Amino acid sequence: MHASPYPDFEPRFPWRGPDLQTLRNVVRGPALLVSPETPRTTLELSMRDGSEDRLVAFHLTAEPRASLRSDPPLVVLVHGLGGSSDSAYIQTTSAHLLELGYPVLQLNLRGAGASRDLCGAQYHAGRSGDLHDALAALPPELTRNGVVVVGYSLGGNMVLKFAAEFGGVRGAASISAPIDLEAASLRFLDARNRVYHAHLLGGMKQEMRSTPGGLDPAEAETLERVRTILDFDELIVAPRNGFADARDYYAKNHARQFLGEIRVPTLLMHALDDPWIPAEMYTGHAWSKSPHLEALLPRGGGHVGFHARGERVPWHDQCLRVFLERV
Repeated sequence: MHASPYPDFEPRFPWRGPDLQTLRNVVRGPALLVSPETPRTTLELSMRDGSEDRLVAFHLTAEPRASLRSDPPLVVLVHGLGGSSDSAYIQTTSAHLLELGYPVLQLNLRGAGASRDLCGAQYHAGRSGDLHDALAALPPELTRNGVVVVGYSLGGNMVLKFAAEFGGVRGAASISAPIDLEAASLRFLDARNRVYHAHLLGGMKQEMRSTPGGLDPAEAETLERVRTILDFDELIVAPRNGFADARDYYAKNHARQFLGEIRVPTLLMHALDDPWIPAEMYTGHAWSKSPHLEALLPRGGGHVGFHARGERVPWHDQCLRVFLERV
């Protein structure tokens, strides 16, 4: 048996246990910061669905002398639920990759962050077509060395679905992706997740209220009745996107059903103690039957945490470095 090229994960003091690992980014902010001198270009990427929605992305370039390879792919970072290009994990990964010499594209999904004012609709876990349209809209000179797409949490589910449906990239990676959407939604109803749930739901409601032009009275009234993420998916996401109900939305978009169709090198990283996502959705998959997939499933790390002993760079970013060197 060959030794794994990826480092083992051991938590860094004082961020021990799933909750402190999860909350560290909120408490302390990005572990690394992008230099203010880094060249940055703002792009508006048109969607092809006739909506006239545009996604805002920020292209960051590394100094050529820093590059570890002659053909570094563009690494596209896709945020999670309630996130944006400003999220701490996006900023940390960006800084790390730029130090290694990789160009980075920070993508704001439909209706999120800097895309908010240019979109009438909002992202959801299954909008893999938006990612496809965004990549197709990029100037060719940015993608001449290929693309690797990386998704966090809900964005990870989207990235995995995209990899199965479209491919055409050098590689894909997910961090803490809820590959069984219904199981993850129900986990938020656990009493131990009450604070997390309230925070995320509040952000989702605020995102919706900031829709350009405002909400019509019926949707505003419906939003007031939403008490859980399950309610939000049932009353907002499903009808807005043509699904019968929340469970129909979950069933048609969860990434686990698409894993066997992925034909590009793909790395999945998930902590078995993630407080938001049940471990069973990962431990129950026959990874040995999926030759294009590598799953790293440490016992600890929380949700998009992975703050490792002796390292400023989170463990998932260390693993991403190894993965990028191999694709």
